[in-house]
Amino acid sequence: MMASIDWSGAGWASAGVLLAGLLSAALYARKRRPLNAALALLAAAALAAMLAGPTQPAASAGAIAIATDAPGDALSRALLAVPQAGSITLTGHGLRAAQWDDLPARPLRWTAPQGDLLRLDFPRTLPVGRSFRLTAQHTASQPGWRLQLLAENGQLLAESARSAAAGPLTLSWQPPLAEQLLLQARLLDAGGKAVAQGPVPLQVTPPVPLQIIGRFGAPSFDARALNQLLTDSRAALDWQTTLGKGLSRAEAARTGLTEPNAQIIDAAWFEAQPAPARAALLAQTGQGVPLIILAGNAGDAAIWQRELALRLLPQSPTTEKEDQRQFSIGGEQRAMPPAALNPAGMPGDTWAAAAADDKGRPWLWQRTWKKGRIVWVGVSDWHRYGISSPAALGQWWQALFDTAASGATQKIRWQQDDPMPLAGLRTEVCIEGADAGAALHIDGQAAARLQARRAKADAVCAAFWPQQAGWQTLRSGDSQHSIYIYAANDWPSWQQALRQDATARYAARSPEPATAGSPRTPLPSWPFALICGASLLLLWRRERS
Repeated sequence: MMASIDWSGAGWASAGVLLAGLLSAALYARKRRPLNAALALLAAAALAAMLAGPTQPAASAGAIAIATDAPGDALSRALLAVPQAGSITLTGHGLRAAQWDDLPARPLRWTAPQGDLLRLDFPRTLPVGRSFRLTAQHTASQPGWRLQLLAENGQLLAESARSAAAGPLTLSWQPPLAEQLLLQARLLDAGGKAVAQGPVPLQVTPPVPLQIIGRFGAPSFDARALNQLLTDSRAALDWQTTLGKGLSRAEAARTGLTEPNAQIIDAAWFEAQPAPARAALLAQTGQGVPLIILAGNAGDAAIWQRELALRLLPQSPTTEKEDQRQFSIGGEQRAMPPAALNPAGMPGDTWAAAAADDKGRPWLWQRTWKKGRIVWVGVSDWHRYGISSPAALGQWWQALFDTAASGATQKIRWQQDDPMPLAGLRTEVCIEGADAGAALHIDGQAAARLQARRAKADAVCAAFWPQQAGWQTLRSGDSQHSIYIYAANDWPSWQQALRQDATARYAARSPEPATAGSPRTPLPSWPFALICGASLLLLWRRERS
């Protein structure tokens, strides 16, 4: 079979060379030197071909058939042959993301098999005092299905039932202690038959006491209720409230605030400060300490527009009752009125809505400020729930802190992107705040080195192959982290969903399958260089003679 040349890669350089060759040949033809014209044209054509990068059909690269449900040895041998293959024909549910990441991009022919799939979503690590949320979505889910969370001894901890056919099932449960748990989740159909069941690992960590700076321009029940919530959570507070002209009430922290998690101010305090004090506050925010503004007593929209580029509009008193924000907290509906001044629908290019109520209306806005962020809390009168529902109010404020001040002072943060690490399959762990080249110690295995990854700009990562199912302890420096390794027979329908999702992502980044013939490979460039050089040398000899 003759090699066909694909000229689709010819660019401006090749076109310029061909044009120069044609002009030279025309000049030689005018002087009645046809041989010189032919040599000039041949040299230009050879040089243009070399620059264009011609290709030919790849005779040796054929398609490889992979059955992803084949036994381990057969699948391993097929994966080793992928780099020499021109394309992949795949059957089954596909491969996991770790397996695809080890393979070069090849055209993929694959049709996802039909069948029921399960997708789970839940946090692996949770500080004590937070609510654990487990979400399950089954492709065949129907009304009457139930999702249950079971303790290690089989005791029922939480349950969620479906009243409609569409949408996932979600349950919540609050761990009472800081401990390492291996819970069980169970999905039941309308008849009570178990559709799927498997382990749900959870690492409940001790809470890190907050360090909060509070400055308030006027006393309010909201500030008092917030102070009580933070005090009950053992937060270290540097709190100051202006009671009147020249009179203020201060509450000093038990220990020095070395790394504050956030600064909380009310709008009246900011509006009353002179320009140098505002600049100092914003400079501290720019260093990475989040600034949370309680907007209930905001009164001067011009200051916020000038200082923070925040465009505020007054709340109309005729629609105040209808515009109350509705929240589902602690299983009950809670209403909070909006602040007197709140951002407009489009507050600006730098500000964006960060949270919305149950009806989709924004109540929390934020913007970045150098290394930190500024948050505008656009509701008030939450103090009403400080007595009737203190636990629910605490959860609401905890969610606000998670949005506004998450990770503000954490030095080391572990990241585990793989939702289901399997024994015998490569998995990767990343650490934000660690140094490249640092050692990652893994129980029962040799230490690995943390390396920078292009996709992880702020973290360093290391890969390892867990040998058996169960909890795996990792250590780097003074920091320790545990991840759970699943067994091969855990959550089969969830594994199939993960494999199909990973295979679809691989197909999206791979080249399209060839419609005719095999893939093309580039032709060697040295024959074109040899022809070009020989033509120019002969032309030079004829010019000299």
